[in-house]
Amino acid sequence: MTQPPPPPPDHPEPSSRPHPEPPPPAHPETPPQYPETPPQHPQATPPYPQATASAPPQSPGPAPQYPGSAPQYPQATASPPPQYPTAAPQYPTASPQYPQATPSHPQATASAPPQPPGPAPQYPTAAPPTAPAPPMPPVPPPPAEHPHHIDTDRGRVFVSAKQRQTDATAVGNLLLHVPNFLCSLFVVALVSLFFGGFGIVVILAWLASGALVFHRPTESALARHVLRLRYPTPQERAKLEPVWREVTARAGIEGRNYELWVEDSDALNAVAAAGHIVGVTRFAMHGLPNGELAAVMAHELGHHVGGHAWSSLLGYWYALPGRVAWRVLKACSGFMFKVSRAFGCFGIGFLVLVVGSVGLATISSLYGLPLLILAVPYALAAVGRRSELRADEHAAALGFAPMLAAVLDKMHQQEQWQQAQLAARNGGRPVEESTPARLLASHPDYYTRLHHLQPYLQSPQTP
Repeated sequence: MTQPPPPPPDHPEPSSRPHPEPPPPAHPETPPQYPETPPQHPQATPPYPQATASAPPQSPGPAPQYPGSAPQYPQATASPPPQYPTAAPQYPTASPQYPQATPSHPQATASAPPQPPGPAPQYPTAAPPTAPAPPMPPVPPPPAEHPHHIDTDRGRVFVSAKQRQTDATAVGNLLLHVPNFLCSLFVVALVSLFFGGFGIVVILAWLASGALVFHRPTESALARHVLRLRYPTPQERAKLEPVWREVTARAGIEGRNYELWVEDSDALNAVAAAGHIVGVTRFAMHGLPNGELAAVMAHELGHHVGGHAWSSLLGYWYALPGRVAWRVLKACSGFMFKVSRAFGCFGIGFLVLVVGSVGLATISSLYGLPLLILAVPYALAAVGRRSELRADEHAAALGFAPMLAAVLDKMHQQEQWQQAQLAARNGGRPVEESTPARLLASHPDYYTRLHHLQPYLQSPQTP
């Protein structure tokens, strides 16, 4: 039979036999100094029982765990008994529960091991409050509308019964192209001689080719390959179409009969070609208010309505064979002149004699008509300048006179900047335009166009 283990020395087993009074608990000469206040933590800590001098010394290490009931200590008679709390301290089997606001910490006693040096750990008392959302930036006020901004929300549209006409400038342009047409016909007749009996078919086919000016696929090829235009993107179309709809509505024109194109250029320009092409540059589309863009498009519509676009293209087409023949003759003459220089003055004189004889025979046989070709470019330029003024009047009559004047001012500033660049390249001396260059200009100068807009600027027209 095994013996039970002896009881712990601090708690002697009670016995019925008498025994001498136990000596009082040994206390050190000087009681251990306990901190007056518990260690400071970031938040409030639970109160701890006050340590007294009569408390028994605690053994190092964690406090021993006892059963649910507290053990009874023998009373001391030799010395005043230690003061214990009224109620026996209850030692819970589990760690004490502290308020939810603070995490549970180990109980601080006199025998607690020293804390390692360093800052006290920070224990959050509760979930950190969420930072308030930053305020939304203030919405900037909408920019003030440009003075030349127009409203493109139009309801009912009235379409005029007469969509096109041929004014005096269009008729004059066709008449001035007659000498070029005759020269081209002569060149085509010479070429047809190489086809024998089918020569007449070549001439008739060339005469009928003028109808291609109004052929939509041919117009598209002309716009893409000759004028270097492209179709607008969906974003560009969304910007152009409302403005074009407003322009055509004011004019009473069916806008769907025309095609809008874009030129990738940083210059302020637009073009009207063939029978249905209206092109604007990228700068005019993005750099102008919609009112000024409408004025530019109304100007180009004036070229279509007046017949300027198709008459100019038709005259150019029928003059093309003569222009090609002239360039070939010019190149051959230059080559022969270089060859004749090898023979000295005799060779040059012979060349001048031959060329002069051919020219005189041509002029006499055609009753001097070839001499008109020398004056045709100047006359065509004058008619072209007149057609520009007519197109300006068309745009001003639709109510776009102030916008058109602003556009002309911007174009004038671009021209002055270009002249300044040329002067800088010329050593600071301004480059003056010669008289033939002014006579061959296709557009009137800024002051002339602005002068013709004065009646509309003084009494603006409303659609």
